Amino acid sequence: MSAAAQVTDSTFKQEVLDSSVPVLVDFWAPWCGPCRMVAPVVDEIAQQYAGKIKVVKVNTDENPNVASQYGIRSIPTLMIFKEGQKVDMVVGAVPKSTLATTLEKYLGSSSSS
Repeated sequence: MSAAAQVTDSTFKQEVLDSSVPVLVDFWAPWCGPCRMVAPVVDEIAQQYAGKIKVVKVNTDENPNVASQYGIRSIPTLMIFKEGQKVDMVVGAVPKSTLATTLEKYLGSSSSS
């Protein structure tokens, strides 16, 4: 069972842009091998940061509008949104540590910035 909710073109604004917490968006497609590799990492992140961030997935085949709106050219692409703005992105299947480090910058919990 995936910990990340599926988001569509029609629910993207409500689920992602209007979210009160930072959102990690996993842009993926069923035929994409690296997407399948990164999926468990995304689920682990969702569980580890439950309550601090929201994690959602967008199937780019089924939701071309959102994908083109954000210029998704290669998948998997992981985007971080905060207060309705795209603040960061990671392209490709990355290790969990890379993703966690990127996310930590936007949680502002124990960061010393």
